[in-house]
Amino acid sequence: MTAVRGTTVDITTEDGTADAYLVHPDDDAAHPAVLFYMDAFGIRPHLRAMADRLAGAGYTVLVPNVFYRSGRTPVFDLPEFIDPAARPQMWDRILPVMLTLTPELALRDAAGYLGWLADSPRAAAGPVGITGYCMGARLALYTAGEFPERVAAAAGFHGGRLATDDPDSPHLAAARITGEVYLGHADGDPSLPPEQIDLLDKTLTEAGVRHRTEVYAGASHGYTQSDTAAYDAEATERHWDALLELLDRALTRPGG
Repeated sequence: MTAVRGTTVDITTEDGTADAYLVHPDDDAAHPAVLFYMDAFGIRPHLRAMADRLAGAGYTVLVPNVFYRSGRTPVFDLPEFIDPAARPQMWDRILPVMLTLTPELALRDAAGYLGWLADSPRAAAGPVGITGYCMGARLALYTAGEFPERVAAAAGFHGGRLATDDPDSPHLAAARITGEVYLGHADGDPSLPPEQIDLLDKTLTEAGVRHRTEVYAGASHGYTQSDTAAYDAEATERHWDALLELLDRALTRPGG
């Protein structure tokens, strides 16, 4: 893996200033850009380590604090090891903040993130990739549908509520997506039952989106997050293989 350099940056949005973690190979070159959408626990050492690993594979990675309206990172005071079952009061703080980030606001912010990357000397010219985790998987689909000319690939892992009856359900973005999509679902995830997986896959297929969806057997919601009780090392490595294969194909070997 390539040595990387990370720093905190500020991004101007329509509604204020979002702090973000930016990491890229430790050189002066421009590299293909990846917008990395966090899970609900936010930017923390583990998430930065994930972004570092992705940057070490040759990418410029931007991890925005999507909850910036509620404060700069860290938005929540979290333990080093996160076990929501042992600390249910955490969700009393996190859930209200999550609910304030409507799809409309998220897409306004996405325009700012993508614009910042387009202007960054660390990001190569051309389209970007997206990866998102838990709630970030929803944001990845929304963004890929809203900015098809900018997004060549979008991945989502252990996402929830991706294909619901809501008028703004993420699966409805499929009709506008032109990039490639990969989704790695958690097995038995109560936030994404089989009927939602089937509807999401059917919608992507009918829209003509090049995609692959997989259910990771035995993996729980949040399986990539090593500082949580849901972590699954085998599923996480499978996720890395799938994500890097997608990004390599879409961003470094377009049309491959």
